[in-house]
Amino acid sequence: MKKRVAVVFDSAGTLLHMYRVAKEMSTGSILEDIQTTLLVAEKANQALVVIRTCFDDIRRCDPDMELHDFIDQYDIDLGISCSSSPFRLDDVYGIIKENQTKVSDLSDVVSLVKGRCPNVFYIAAGLIVDSRENLVPYVLSTGGQMYSKTSVAIKLLKELGTDIYIASGDDAQNLKGLASSLDIPMRDVFAVATTHDKETIVENLKINYDFVVMVGDGMNDILALKAADVGILSLQQGDERPPVLVDAADIIIGNIIDVVDIVKNMGGHATL
Repeated sequence: MKKRVAVVFDSAGTLLHMYRVAKEMSTGSILEDIQTTLLVAEKANQALVVIRTCFDDIRRCDPDMELHDFIDQYDIDLGISCSSSPFRLDDVYGIIKENQTKVSDLSDVVSLVKGRCPNVFYIAAGLIVDSRENLVPYVLSTGGQMYSKTSVAIKLLKELGTDIYIASGDDAQNLKGLASSLDIPMRDVFAVATTHDKETIVENLKINYDFVVMVGDGMNDILALKAADVGILSLQQGDERPPVLVDAADIIIGNIIDVVDIVKNMGGHATL
């Protein structure tokens, strides 16, 4: 009897090769090729916040406009992608309002990503907030483009009869283009998914599937990797991974195409 298999992919660093930039607000320094989830994990009481905005709005704004005014004026939604401690959106809004983060800070990191990635697949922006110190220590931007084997891997998995899902901390607007390119319906895409959300998504899928595979690359995937029947850690981005994340995975891969053979070998296309 054929086994029902679902594969859940994180997006950034897993389906997409990412370029990530952070502006350290205390010094104005630009940090390149950083891991945003590790910045969050450096201290307790920090959260990675996604700013769901159209970047045309940023260009139209006075660069000296304070970020909280920009959020209010354009009715911008925020989402918590991951956190090192429990966080509420009300806390995030309050912290932003107490700080003098400006639209220009956001423009700085977005412009740098665009300059370094002329063929960027999508751009996202956000910040890290610290509830203990009531600070915005970093403003962030990321850009990504699909790995050369991403489309092929998804196509081959579908041909095996595998159901594909995306669970990502990125917002729905950015994920919409990625899902469309991979012919994955948006009903199977979970946007602004926190570490615990991803774990829950995997656990819920296990109710209806014989095997659920989680493919991720960062600390915000760790609970989902542990919850999955098979947790796959991708090192294709090339960043160093903390030992605790490596230990959480059942299998480590260097290329997304390797997922196809893993599903084949676990019997996702044949009788076990």
